[in-house]
Amino acid sequence: MRITVSRKPVKVYPDPKRVIARFFYNGDERARELIAQIMKLTKEEIFGIVSPLLQEFSKRHRNITKVFLKHCKKTQWLIEEMGIDYKALDEFTKYLIGSYFTHEYSIESAAFFNPSIVEDPDQSNLVEGEKRVIISFRAVGEGHISSVVFRRALIDCHNNIHVLPSGNYIDEAEVVKNAIYNKRLFLKKASDAGVAMEVIAAINEHLGDKFDYGQLRKFLLGVKEKKNDDEKLDYDRILWLSDTYHEICFSKDTDISDRVIFPISEFERKGIEDARFVRFTKDDGSVIYYATYTAFDGSFIIPKLMQTTDFYDFKVSPLHGKGAQNKNLALFPKKINGKYAMMSRIDGWNNYLMYSDRVTVWEQPIKLQAPLYPWEYIQIGNCGSPIETAMGWLIITHGVGPMRRYCLGASLLDLHNPSIEIGRLHEPLLMPNPDEREGYVPNVLYSCGSIIHNDELIIPYGLSDYCSSFATVNLAHLLEKIMETNNGSSV
Repeated sequence: MRITVSRKPVKVYPDPKRVIARFFYNGDERARELIAQIMKLTKEEIFGIVSPLLQEFSKRHRNITKVFLKHCKKTQWLIEEMGIDYKALDEFTKYLIGSYFTHEYSIESAAFFNPSIVEDPDQSNLVEGEKRVIISFRAVGEGHISSVVFRRALIDCHNNIHVLPSGNYIDEAEVVKNAIYNKRLFLKKASDAGVAMEVIAAINEHLGDKFDYGQLRKFLLGVKEKKNDDEKLDYDRILWLSDTYHEICFSKDTDISDRVIFPISEFERKGIEDARFVRFTKDDGSVIYYATYTAFDGSFIIPKLMQTTDFYDFKVSPLHGKGAQNKNLALFPKKINGKYAMMSRIDGWNNYLMYSDRVTVWEQPIKLQAPLYPWEYIQIGNCGSPIETAMGWLIITHGVGPMRRYCLGASLLDLHNPSIEIGRLHEPLLMPNPDEREGYVPNVLYSCGSIIHNDELIIPYGLSDYCSSFATVNLAHLLEKIMETNNGSSV
Protein backbone atom coordinates (compact mmCIF):
# COMPACT_ATOMS: atom_id res chain seq x y z
CA MET A 1 0.00 0.00 0.00
CA ARG A 2 1.36 3.39 -0.99
CA ILE A 3 0.66 6.36 1.28
CA THR A 4 -1.01 9.31 -0.41
CA VAL A 5 0.10 12.68 0.89
CA SER A 6 -1.95 15.68 -0.21
CA ARG A 7 -0.28 19.06 -0.35
CA LYS A 8 -2.67 21.91 0.37
CA PRO A 9 -2.79 24.93 -1.98
CA VAL A 10 -2.16 27.25 0.98
CA LYS A 11 1.11 29.05 1.48
CA VAL A 12 1.97 31.56 4.18
CA TYR A 13 4.66 33.96 3.02
CA PRO A 14 6.92 36.41 4.89
CA ASP A 15 5.59 39.95 4.89
CA PRO A 16 8.23 42.73 5.07
CA LYS A 17 5.55 45.22 6.12
CA ARG A 18 5.31 43.49 9.51
CA VAL A 19 7.52 45.81 11.57
CA ILE A 20 8.13 46.48 15.25
CA ALA A 21 9.57 49.65 16.79
CA ARG A 22 12.73 48.74 18.72
CA PHE A 23 15.14 50.66 20.92
CA PHE A 24 18.18 51.93 18.98
CA TYR A 25 21.33 53.03 20.80
CA ASN A 26 24.62 53.80 19.14
CA GLY A 27 26.88 54.47 22.09
CA ASP A 28 27.09 57.00 24.92
CA GLU A 29 29.17 59.60 23.06
CA ARG A 30 26.85 59.86 20.07
CA ALA A 31 23.80 59.76 22.34
CA ARG A 32 25.10 62.74 24.37
CA GLU A 33 25.76 64.74 21.21
CA LEU A 34 22.30 63.88 19.86
CA ILE A 35 20.52 64.93 23.06
CA ALA A 36 22.55 68.14 23.18
CA GLN A 37 21.46 68.99 19.64
CA ILE A 38 17.80 68.33 20.47
CA MET A 39 17.97 70.57 23.54
CA LYS A 40 19.03 73.52 21.31
CA LEU A 41 15.72 73.35 19.42
CA THR A 42 12.82 75.62 20.28
CA LYS A 43 9.44 74.17 21.26
CA GLU A 44 8.06 75.24 17.89
CA GLU A 45 10.86 73.44 16.04
CA ILE A 46 10.35 70.32 18.13
CA PHE A 47 6.61 70.31 17.44
CA GLY A 48 7.30 70.82 13.73
CA ILE A 49 9.44 67.67 13.65
CA VAL A 50 7.30 65.50 15.92
CA SER A 51 3.88 66.25 14.44
CA PRO A 52 4.52 64.70 10.97
CA LEU A 53 6.40 61.82 12.64
CA LEU A 54 3.30 60.95 14.65
CA GLN A 55 1.05 61.26 11.61
CA GLU A 56 3.27 58.92 9.59
CA PHE A 57 4.16 56.26 12.13
CA SER A 58 0.87 56.09 14.04
CA LYS A 59 -0.43 54.28 10.93
CA ARG A 60 2.31 51.65 11.35
CA HIS A 61 2.37 51.14 15.13
CA ARG A 62 -0.20 50.94 17.87
CA ASN A 63 0.36 53.86 20.28
CA ILE A 64 3.66 55.10 18.85
CA THR A 65 3.80 57.89 21.47
CA LYS A 66 4.00 55.22 24.18
CA VAL A 67 6.96 53.67 22.35
CA PHE A 68 8.74 57.02 22.08
CA LEU A 69 8.22 57.75 25.78
CA LYS A 70 9.49 54.28 26.75
CA HIS A 71 12.62 54.69 24.65
CA CYS A 72 13.21 58.20 25.97
CA LYS A 73 12.93 56.80 29.49
CA LYS A 74 15.76 54.39 28.71
CA THR A 75 18.05 57.41 28.24
CA GLN A 76 16.95 59.22 31.42
CA TRP A 77 20.20 58.34 33.19
CA LEU A 78 22.21 59.97 30.42
CA ILE A 79 19.98 63.04 30.22
CA GLU A 80 20.32 63.64 33.96
CA GLU A 81 24.07 62.96 33.79
CA MET A 82 24.21 65.87 31.32
CA GLY A 83 22.64 68.13 33.96
CA ILE A 84 19.19 68.23 32.35
CA ASP A 85 16.08 67.96 34.54
CA TYR A 86 14.34 64.95 32.98
CA LYS A 87 11.07 65.59 34.82
CA ALA A 88 10.91 69.14 33.48
CA LEU A 89 10.96 68.02 29.83
CA ASP A 90 7.64 68.45 28.06
CA GLU A 91 6.02 65.49 26.29
CA PHE A 92 6.90 66.57 22.75
CA THR A 93 10.57 66.88 23.68
CA LYS A 94 10.43 63.36 25.14
CA TYR A 95 8.67 62.13 22.00
CA LEU A 96 11.45 63.59 19.86
CA ILE A 97 14.26 62.19 21.99
CA GLY A 98 12.54 58.79 21.99
CA SER A 99 12.08 58.85 18.21
CA TYR A 100 15.83 59.26 17.68
CA PHE A 101 16.38 56.17 19.82
CA THR A 102 13.85 54.09 17.85
CA HIS A 103 14.14 52.10 14.65
CA GLU A 104 11.82 49.80 12.76
CA TYR A 105 12.68 46.11 12.46
CA SER A 106 10.93 43.91 9.90
CA ILE A 107 10.50 40.62 11.71
CA GLU A 108 9.52 38.58 8.62
CA SER A 109 11.63 40.22 5.93
CA ALA A 110 13.76 37.14 5.25
CA ALA A 111 11.70 34.03 6.05
CA PHE A 112 8.58 32.58 7.67
CA PHE A 113 8.85 28.88 8.38
CA ASN A 114 9.05 25.88 10.77
CA PRO A 115 5.43 25.98 11.99
CA SER A 116 3.79 24.11 14.82
CA ILE A 117 0.03 23.75 15.28
CA VAL A 118 -2.17 23.31 18.35
CA GLU A 119 -5.86 23.45 19.12
CA ASP A 120 -7.04 26.97 19.95
CA PRO A 121 -8.31 27.35 23.54
CA ASP A 122 -11.42 28.96 21.99
CA GLN A 123 -13.56 26.41 20.13
CA SER A 124 -16.82 28.36 20.40
CA ASN A 125 -19.27 29.03 17.54
CA LEU A 126 -18.04 26.24 15.28
CA VAL A 127 -20.07 23.69 13.33
CA GLU A 128 -19.47 19.95 13.51
CA GLY A 129 -16.20 18.94 11.89
CA GLU A 130 -14.53 22.34 12.26
CA LYS A 131 -11.57 23.15 14.48
CA ARG A 132 -9.93 26.44 15.30
CA VAL A 133 -6.14 26.23 15.61
CA ILE A 134 -3.18 28.41 16.51
CA ILE A 135 -0.09 28.11 14.33
CA SER A 136 3.29 29.37 15.50
CA PHE A 137 6.03 30.24 13.01
CA ARG A 138 9.69 31.08 13.12
CA ALA A 139 9.99 34.54 11.58
CA VAL A 140 13.42 35.73 10.44
CA GLY A 141 14.47 39.29 9.71
CA GLU A 142 17.66 41.28 9.11
CA GLY A 143 20.75 39.69 10.63
CA HIS A 144 19.07 36.26 10.73
CA ILE A 145 17.34 37.13 14.02
CA SER A 146 14.49 34.72 14.71
CA SER A 147 11.32 35.37 16.67
CA VAL A 148 8.06 33.51 17.33
CA VAL A 149 4.87 34.77 15.70
CA PHE A 150 1.37 33.39 15.44
CA ARG A 151 -1.59 33.03 13.09
CA ARG A 152 -5.06 31.72 13.79
CA ALA A 153 -6.60 29.30 11.29
CA LEU A 154 -9.83 27.37 10.78
CA ILE A 155 -9.86 23.76 9.63
CA ASP A 156 -13.23 23.00 8.05
CA CYS A 157 -15.10 19.69 7.92
CA HIS A 158 -13.23 18.73 4.72
CA ASN A 159 -9.87 19.60 6.32
CA ASN A 160 -9.40 22.64 4.15
CA ILE A 161 -7.21 25.11 6.02
CA HIS A 162 -8.16 28.77 6.13
CA VAL A 163 -5.38 30.92 7.63
CA LEU A 164 -6.92 34.14 8.88
CA PRO A 165 -5.41 37.46 7.77
CA SER A 166 -2.92 39.07 10.13
CA GLY A 167 -3.67 42.31 11.95
CA ASN A 168 -2.34 45.75 11.08
CA TYR A 169 0.00 46.12 14.05
CA ILE A 170 2.61 44.02 15.83
CA ASP A 171 3.29 44.29 19.54
CA GLU A 172 6.14 43.03 21.66
CA ALA A 173 5.25 41.82 25.12
CA GLU A 174 5.86 43.60 28.39
CA VAL A 175 8.64 41.80 30.25
CA VAL A 176 8.23 41.00 33.95
CA LYS A 177 11.39 39.94 35.81
CA ASN A 178 10.03 38.44 39.00
CA ALA A 179 11.67 35.02 38.89
CA ILE A 180 12.83 33.19 42.01
CA TYR A 181 16.06 31.37 41.19
CA ASN A 182 17.13 27.98 42.52
CA LYS A 183 20.81 28.62 43.23
CA ARG A 184 22.02 25.10 42.42
CA LEU A 185 20.29 25.01 39.02
CA PHE A 186 21.15 28.62 38.21
CA LEU A 187 24.85 28.15 38.91
CA LYS A 188 24.94 24.89 36.95
CA LYS A 189 23.51 26.73 33.93
CA ALA A 190 26.04 29.53 34.50
CA SER A 191 28.85 26.97 34.46
CA ASP A 192 27.48 25.45 31.24
CA ALA A 193 27.45 28.96 29.74
CA GLY A 194 31.16 29.39 30.45
CA VAL A 195 30.89 31.96 33.25
CA ALA A 196 34.12 32.28 35.25
CA MET A 197 34.31 30.11 38.37
CA GLU A 198 35.27 33.18 40.45
CA VAL A 199 31.89 34.77 39.69
CA ILE A 200 30.01 31.53 40.35
CA ALA A 201 31.82 31.11 43.68
CA ALA A 202 30.98 34.68 44.72
CA ILE A 203 27.26 34.14 44.06
CA ASN A 204 27.37 30.80 45.85
CA GLU A 205 28.92 32.46 48.91
CA HIS A 206 26.80 35.60 49.18
CA LEU A 207 23.30 34.57 48.03
CA GLY A 208 20.89 32.10 49.61
CA ASP A 209 19.59 28.83 48.20
CA LYS A 210 16.84 30.86 46.53
CA PHE A 211 17.03 34.50 45.44
CA ASP A 212 15.12 36.89 43.21
CA TYR A 213 16.19 39.09 40.30
CA GLY A 214 16.50 42.22 42.45
CA GLN A 215 18.81 40.53 44.96
CA LEU A 216 20.98 39.09 42.21
CA ARG A 217 21.22 42.37 40.30
CA LYS A 218 22.05 44.40 43.45
CA PHE A 219 24.84 42.00 44.41
CA LEU A 220 26.33 41.80 40.90
CA LEU A 221 26.31 45.56 40.29
CA GLY A 222 27.94 46.17 43.66
CA VAL A 223 30.77 43.73 42.95
CA LYS A 224 31.12 44.61 39.28
CA GLU A 225 32.14 48.23 39.94
CA LYS A 226 35.36 47.01 41.59
CA LYS A 227 36.42 44.87 38.60
CA ASN A 228 38.37 45.59 35.43
CA ASP A 229 36.71 45.53 32.01
CA ASP A 230 37.52 41.86 31.30
CA GLU A 231 36.18 40.76 34.69
CA LYS A 232 33.06 42.90 34.29
CA LEU A 233 32.07 40.88 31.22
CA ASP A 234 31.61 37.73 33.33
CA TYR A 235 29.31 39.62 35.69
CA ASP A 236 27.38 40.91 32.67
CA ARG A 237 26.99 37.32 31.46
CA ILE A 238 25.35 36.38 34.75
CA LEU A 239 22.89 39.25 34.34
CA TRP A 240 22.19 38.14 30.78
CA LEU A 241 21.59 34.61 32.05
CA SER A 242 19.18 35.90 34.70
CA ASP A 243 17.21 37.59 31.92
CA THR A 244 16.44 34.17 30.47
CA TYR A 245 14.00 33.68 33.37
CA HIS A 246 11.04 36.01 32.94
CA GLU A 247 7.37 36.41 32.23
CA ILE A 248 5.96 38.21 29.20
CA CYS A 249 2.49 39.71 28.92
CA PHE A 250 0.62 40.91 25.84
CA SER A 251 -2.17 43.46 25.91
CA LYS A 252 -5.60 41.88 25.91
CA ASP A 253 -6.68 44.06 22.96
CA THR A 254 -4.20 42.38 20.59
CA ASP A 255 -5.13 39.73 18.05
CA ILE A 256 -2.88 36.69 18.23
CA SER A 257 -1.32 37.68 14.90
CA ASP A 258 -0.30 40.99 16.53
CA ARG A 259 1.93 39.26 19.08
CA VAL A 260 5.61 38.60 18.52
CA ILE A 261 7.93 36.92 21.01
CA PHE A 262 11.18 38.66 20.16
CA PRO A 263 14.58 37.91 21.74
CA ILE A 264 14.82 39.54 25.17
CA SER A 265 17.91 38.10 26.83
CA GLU A 266 21.44 38.64 25.53
CA PHE A 267 21.67 34.83 25.49
CA GLU A 268 19.01 34.75 22.76
CA ARG A 269 20.04 37.89 20.89
CA LYS A 270 20.53 35.93 17.65
CA GLY A 271 17.16 34.28 17.84
CA ILE A 272 14.36 32.23 19.29
CA GLU A 273 14.37 29.17 17.08
CA ASP A 274 11.85 26.43 16.23
CA ALA A 275 9.27 26.62 19.00
CA ARG A 276 7.46 23.29 19.40
CA PHE A 277 4.08 24.01 20.98
CA VAL A 278 2.06 21.23 22.58
CA ARG A 279 -1.34 21.15 24.24
CA PHE A 280 -0.52 19.40 27.53
CA THR A 281 -3.20 17.72 29.63
CA LYS A 282 -2.46 17.67 33.36
CA ASP A 283 -3.38 14.84 35.73
CA ASP A 284 -6.49 16.76 36.84
CA GLY A 285 -7.68 17.20 33.25
CA SER A 286 -6.80 20.89 32.98
CA VAL A 287 -4.86 22.10 29.95
CA ILE A 288 -1.69 24.15 29.63
CA TYR A 289 0.33 24.91 26.51
CA TYR A 290 4.08 24.33 26.60
CA ALA A 291 6.66 25.19 23.97
CA THR A 292 10.28 24.13 23.87
CA TYR A 293 12.58 26.32 21.82
CA THR A 294 16.24 27.09 21.23
CA ALA A 295 17.74 30.38 22.44
CA PHE A 296 20.86 31.27 20.45
CA ASP A 297 23.40 34.05 21.07
CA GLY A 298 25.51 33.38 17.99
CA SER A 299 27.68 30.69 19.56
CA PHE A 300 25.93 29.23 22.61
CA ILE A 301 22.61 27.34 22.72
CA ILE A 302 20.19 27.34 25.66
CA PRO A 303 17.10 25.10 25.39
CA LYS A 304 14.16 26.93 26.96
CA LEU A 305 10.55 26.38 27.90
CA MET A 306 7.51 28.63 27.53
CA GLN A 307 4.18 27.95 29.18
CA THR A 308 0.81 29.63 28.78
CA THR A 309 -2.90 28.96 29.14
CA ASP A 310 -4.21 31.78 26.97
CA PHE A 311 -1.40 32.94 24.60
CA TYR A 312 -1.44 36.36 26.30
CA ASP A 313 0.74 35.63 29.32
CA PHE A 314 3.82 33.40 29.08
CA LYS A 315 6.30 32.18 31.66
CA VAL A 316 9.79 31.55 30.25
CA SER A 317 12.69 29.64 31.80
CA PRO A 318 15.75 27.63 30.73
CA LEU A 319 15.73 23.84 30.75
CA HIS A 320 18.31 22.13 32.94
CA GLY A 321 20.12 18.82 33.03
CA LYS A 322 22.21 16.50 30.86
CA GLY A 323 19.24 15.90 28.59
CA ALA A 324 18.60 19.61 28.03
CA GLN A 325 21.39 20.06 25.51
CA ASN A 326 21.49 20.93 21.83
CA LYS A 327 18.26 21.42 19.85
CA ASN A 328 15.12 19.41 19.11
CA LEU A 329 13.47 19.03 22.51
CA ALA A 330 9.80 18.03 22.25
CA LEU A 331 7.51 17.37 25.19
CA PHE A 332 4.93 14.57 25.21
CA PRO A 333 1.35 15.94 25.58
CA LYS A 334 0.78 14.23 28.94
CA LYS A 335 2.67 12.37 31.65
CA ILE A 336 3.59 8.74 31.04
CA ASN A 337 3.58 6.43 34.04
CA GLY A 338 3.43 9.46 36.33
CA LYS A 339 6.36 11.34 34.79
CA TYR A 340 6.88 14.06 32.21
CA ALA A 341 8.42 12.66 29.02
CA MET A 342 10.55 14.45 26.46
CA MET A 343 12.32 13.70 23.21
CA SER A 344 15.69 15.30 22.56
CA ARG A 345 18.72 15.13 20.29
CA ILE A 346 21.56 15.80 22.68
CA ASP A 347 24.32 14.68 20.31
CA GLY A 348 22.90 16.36 17.19
CA TRP A 349 22.57 12.99 15.46
CA ASN A 350 20.19 10.62 17.24
CA ASN A 351 16.80 10.84 18.97
CA TYR A 352 16.73 10.39 22.74
CA LEU A 353 13.98 9.83 25.30
CA MET A 354 13.96 11.03 28.90
CA TYR A 355 11.61 11.24 31.88
CA SER A 356 11.39 13.70 34.75
CA ASP A 357 9.39 14.62 37.82
CA ARG A 358 9.94 18.29 36.93
CA VAL A 359 9.18 19.83 33.57
CA THR A 360 12.30 22.03 33.67
CA VAL A 361 14.92 19.45 34.73
CA TRP A 362 15.97 16.61 32.41
CA GLU A 363 18.57 13.99 33.21
CA GLN A 364 19.49 10.47 32.04
CA PRO A 365 18.54 10.58 28.35
CA ILE A 366 18.41 7.17 26.67
CA LYS A 367 18.99 6.65 22.97
CA LEU A 368 15.72 6.00 21.17
CA GLN A 369 16.38 6.22 17.44
CA ALA A 370 19.46 6.27 15.25
CA PRO A 371 19.59 6.90 11.48
CA LEU A 372 18.74 3.69 9.62
CA TYR A 373 18.09 4.70 6.01
CA PRO A 374 20.12 6.68 3.45
CA TRP A 375 17.77 9.69 3.53
CA GLU A 376 18.50 10.14 7.28
CA TYR A 377 22.13 9.05 7.56
CA ILE A 378 23.40 12.51 8.63
CA GLN A 379 20.89 12.92 11.45
CA ILE A 380 17.44 12.06 12.67
CA GLY A 381 15.32 14.34 14.85
CA ASN A 382 11.73 15.01 15.80
CA CYS A 383 9.39 17.40 14.05
CA GLY A 384 7.33 18.28 17.08
CA SER A 385 5.73 16.62 20.06
CA PRO A 386 4.54 12.99 19.85
CA ILE A 387 0.87 12.54 18.98
CA GLU A 388 -1.22 9.96 20.83
CA THR A 389 -3.09 7.43 18.68
CA ALA A 390 -4.78 4.13 19.47
CA MET A 391 -1.81 2.31 17.89
CA GLY A 392 0.96 4.19 19.72
CA TRP A 393 2.78 7.50 19.88
CA LEU A 394 3.09 8.89 16.36
CA ILE A 395 6.38 10.73 15.82
CA ILE A 396 6.95 12.87 12.76
CA THR A 397 10.70 12.89 12.25
CA HIS A 398 13.09 14.74 10.04
CA GLY A 399 16.01 13.04 8.37
CA VAL A 400 19.00 14.65 6.69
CA GLY A 401 20.60 12.88 3.75
CA PRO A 402 22.74 13.58 0.67
CA MET A 403 23.15 17.24 -0.29
CA ARG A 404 21.86 18.10 3.21
CA ARG A 405 18.32 17.46 2.02
CA TYR A 406 15.75 17.45 4.85
CA CYS A 407 12.83 15.05 4.48
CA LEU A 408 9.98 14.16 6.86
CA GLY A 409 9.43 10.62 8.09
CA ALA A 410 7.16 8.88 10.60
CA SER A 411 7.65 6.43 13.47
CA LEU A 412 5.44 4.78 16.05
CA LEU A 413 6.36 4.24 19.70
CA ASP A 414 4.70 2.04 22.30
CA LEU A 415 2.01 3.94 24.26
CA HIS A 416 3.08 2.68 27.68
CA ASN A 417 6.81 2.33 27.03
CA PRO A 418 7.89 4.85 24.36
CA SER A 419 11.44 3.50 24.46
CA ILE A 420 10.09 0.73 22.22
CA GLU A 421 9.92 1.74 18.57
CA ILE A 422 7.08 -0.26 17.00
CA GLY A 423 7.86 0.76 13.45
CA ARG A 424 9.41 3.37 11.19
CA LEU A 425 8.78 4.26 7.56
CA HIS A 426 11.60 3.08 5.34
CA GLU A 427 11.02 5.94 2.89
CA PRO A 428 10.31 9.63 3.52
CA LEU A 429 6.71 10.63 4.08
CA LEU A 430 7.36 14.04 2.53
CA MET A 431 10.38 15.29 0.60
CA PRO A 432 11.06 18.57 -1.23
CA ASN A 433 9.55 18.62 -4.69
CA PRO A 434 10.82 20.93 -7.46
CA ASP A 435 8.46 23.71 -6.32
CA GLU A 436 9.67 23.51 -2.72
CA ARG A 437 13.42 23.17 -2.97
CA GLU A 438 14.32 26.84 -3.60
CA GLY A 439 14.45 29.25 -0.70
CA TYR A 440 16.41 30.74 2.19
CA VAL A 441 18.00 27.31 2.78
CA PRO A 442 17.47 25.04 -0.26
CA ASN A 443 16.21 21.44 -0.14
CA VAL A 444 14.72 21.61 3.35
CA LEU A 445 11.28 20.50 4.56
CA TYR A 446 10.78 20.94 8.29
CA SER A 447 7.95 21.00 10.79
CA CYS A 448 7.68 21.74 14.53
CA GLY A 449 4.35 20.06 15.25
CA SER A 450 1.33 18.40 13.63
CA ILE A 451 -2.29 17.72 14.60
CA ILE A 452 -4.95 15.06 13.94
CA HIS A 453 -8.39 16.17 12.76
CA ASN A 454 -11.21 14.38 10.92
CA ASP A 455 -9.14 11.17 10.72
CA GLU A 456 -6.25 12.87 8.96
CA LEU A 457 -2.82 13.93 10.09
CA ILE A 458 -2.29 17.61 9.22
CA ILE A 459 1.37 18.60 8.88
CA PRO A 460 2.31 22.27 8.63
CA TYR A 461 5.81 22.53 7.21
CA GLY A 462 8.42 25.05 6.14
CA LEU A 463 9.55 25.12 2.53
CA SER A 464 13.31 25.57 2.25
CA ASP A 465 13.27 27.87 5.28
CA TYR A 466 11.37 30.57 3.36
CA CYS A 467 7.59 30.16 3.62
CA SER A 468 5.15 27.58 5.00
CA SER A 469 2.45 25.26 3.72
CA PHE A 470 0.41 22.22 4.79
CA ALA A 471 0.09 18.55 3.90
CA THR A 472 -2.45 15.93 4.97
CA VAL A 473 -2.39 12.14 5.08
CA ASN A 474 -5.02 9.58 6.05
CA LEU A 475 -4.17 8.56 9.61
CA ALA A 476 -5.31 4.94 9.37
CA HIS A 477 -3.33 4.35 6.19
CA LEU A 478 -0.23 5.96 7.70
CA LEU A 479 -0.39 3.86 10.87
CA GLU A 480 -1.00 0.69 8.89
CA LYS A 481 2.04 1.41 6.71
CA ILE A 482 4.24 2.06 9.76
CA MET A 483 3.07 -1.19 11.35
CA GLU A 484 4.08 -3.05 8.19
CA THR A 485 7.65 -1.85 8.81
CA ASN A 486 7.74 -3.18 12.38
CA ASN A 487 11.36 -3.20 13.50
CA GLY A 488 10.49 -5.13 16.63
CA SER A 489 13.26 -3.53 18.66
CA SER A 490 14.41 -0.45 20.46
CA VAL A 491 17.79 1.21 19.99
